[in-house]
Amino acid sequence: MPRNSPFSIVLSSTEESELARIAHKYTSPYYYVVRAKIILMAAQGLDNKSIGEKLSLPRQIVSKWRKRFFEQRLEGLEDRSRPGRPSGFPP
Repeated sequence: MPRNSPFSIVLSSTEESELARIAHKYTSPYYYVVRAKIILMAAQGLDNKSIGEKLSLPRQIVSKWRKRFFEQRLEGLEDRSRPGRPSGFPP
């Protein structure tokens, strides 16, 4: 039996509208759309395993983004800077 996440997500109306906008925007990067969908499903009360099954993601990835959103809200969904040499090709 899966255990419930200790990071329960409760969205404000502005957060919910912003996440819905990101999730349905055609030009949003794919990784950002997936993160927004994870949080929206978590706010509906779904557990990590069922969210992962719906989005074809491992449970650990869902858990990571749920925890980061719980701790940092919308800013937590952004990519963090990565150490190491910058890429040699411009984006």
